[in-house]
Amino acid sequence: MGRQWLQAKREVAGLRKGQMVGKIVKEIMVAAKLGGPDPDGNPRLFAAIEKARRQSVTRDVIERATKKGAGVGDEKLVMDHIVFEGYAPHKVPVIVEVLTDNNNRTAPEMRLLFKKGQLGAPGSNKFLFEHVGLVEAHHPDAGTDLEGAAIEAGANEVEPLTHAQNDDIPAGTAGARFIADRTATAAVSKWLAANGWTVVTAEIGYVPKQFPQLTDAQSQEAGEFLQSIEDHDDVHRIWAAIK
Repeated sequence: MGRQWLQAKREVAGLRKGQMVGKIVKEIMVAAKLGGPDPDGNPRLFAAIEKARRQSVTRDVIERATKKGAGVGDEKLVMDHIVFEGYAPHKVPVIVEVLTDNNNRTAPEMRLLFKKGQLGAPGSNKFLFEHVGLVEAHHPDAGTDLEGAAIEAGANEVEPLTHAQNDDIPAGTAGARFIADRTATAAVSKWLAANGWTVVTAEIGYVPKQFPQLTDAQSQEAGEFLQSIEDHDDVHRIWAAIK
């Protein structure tokens, strides 16, 4: 789900640090545009800023990105949010979220990437996903009751999340992905933050309804295709039905 397929590629994270920081800064701008410049009242912005700090993004860069996204000051954010639907090799459904200031450039480039990917293809597939709120967080007590936290926070489901699945989750903590109604995302995030949890992601995303059965070789081929999509500067999120 989401970016899980990317974990095998984390060994080359150092080579992608500049690209990663750029996407985090872009996330700050978008979060501020959608929910306002106050991170205390904007869980998505709070999570993006915390991630930026972990990547050593300076306070000045964070503040400028927040102001630009919120339209405070001379700079205004002019950026389109576009969703591309398609399939990775072996009929793996994929949803790609793009943030771009030039759709006339980005759209043809995305179509070309799908065309280059062996067996990859564009095509409608949103009916294969649930559109939900997703909050990823960790608690210092590794024995924390995840189901109890989900009920109290107002989430519909909860899944354990480890450091191997998301390197924002420290080893030795209780990590979890809380799945909620889209309108409940902020409330779930706020409850967790107020009850000892550290929120690392709070966003609206897509959860596959089912996963194709793939061999190891097929999974690798699909993962390489998804990596080629992820490498595009304007790609913000990738949601794929692959474990």
